[in-house]
Amino acid sequence: MKVTVLQENLARGLSVVSRAVSPRSTLPVLANILVATDEGRLRLSATNLELGITCWIGAKIQDEGSTTVPARTFSDLVGALNDKQVDMSLTVRTQTLNLKSGASNTDLKCIDAQEFPPMPVVDFSQSLEINVVDFKEMIQQVVFAASTDDARPILTGVLMTVNEDQITLAAADGFRLSVRKGRLSSPAARKLSAVIPARALSELARIAGDGDKTLKMAIPSGRGQVVFRLSDVELVSQLIEGTFPDFEQIIPRRCETRTILATAAFLKACKQAEIFAREGSHIARLNITPGGGELRPGSVEISGQSEETGFNQNVVEASIEGPALLIAFNVRFLREVLDVIKTPNVVLETSAETLPGVLRPVGAPDGQADFLHVIMPMHLGS
Repeated sequence: MKVTVLQENLARGLSVVSRAVSPRSTLPVLANILVATDEGRLRLSATNLELGITCWIGAKIQDEGSTTVPARTFSDLVGALNDKQVDMSLTVRTQTLNLKSGASNTDLKCIDAQEFPPMPVVDFSQSLEINVVDFKEMIQQVVFAASTDDARPILTGVLMTVNEDQITLAAADGFRLSVRKGRLSSPAARKLSAVIPARALSELARIAGDGDKTLKMAIPSGRGQVVFRLSDVELVSQLIEGTFPDFEQIIPRRCETRTILATAAFLKACKQAEIFAREGSHIARLNITPGGGELRPGSVEISGQSEETGFNQNVVEASIEGPALLIAFNVRFLREVLDVIKTPNVVLETSAETLPGVLRPVGAPDGQADFLHVIMPMHLGS
């Protein structure tokens, strides 16, 4: 193998795939990145057997070939190079990759590419297409609600369902639920339902560039995998086996009190309350008080406290329909959902201090309005 690449392109490609490198594995090759020539471009791949990422970058190919390079050493070295051009040549007999860039000359000990797990080859002719920007927002509005506890593996994933041209993402950890619906570029040929690891979707949102207009998604039958394809990046993930809880049963069908607040003011109040509540049990108390007619708007007092650090309270004006209510939520959960609501106003629907609340964006454009977040209340205590 003998190739020439731009340092900037090589560094970008390595940053994309390196997140799939296995930090701890009994297979040494999983700590490496596959470097291979591929139809006039250079292909970089990494996998931990659950998640795999491949990136193609432009290159001048003089001799075809492939090898696997220690990921951390390779990434650190390329990031430290000063010259724009990098020349790489492989000595197959010793599996040594030589890198020359300006005054820098480096030999890297590699592992034969034949030991690297094969990445799946997928036919995208029957794939689903979805707008990249929309899908990134969908992911960001649900993925944070997935569980990080491996005791219930199914909840560490995001349920994706497809019915005709509608796609739904849902994530829950037992204390909260995020649901976001969107539209596909064209109707799907068949209904789909799969649970995708939250980490895989987070990585997809990270590497998906705003320049990509659409991404393709395929779930090859019988493989237990999902594959996403962007213009120059492909991500493959194992699916999570099991039955996702029926989240529709969790969503309250009615509310007694409907409170509309400015999203930014609500978020700021929660951030301040969290500074104090995080030292205790993350409890934020919301005292919802309706106003007395048009001249007296309603208000919501958001407070957090701990014995060690003290007490904080903020009052946010609100438009309130229904009776007054004192209710408590995990303040981190409130902050995380408010962080992904982009509309100026948000509505909080509640019924009682022991029943879940529902947050929705107010006045969102078509599509973005198809979002809701259910959050379980906490005990008010004394």
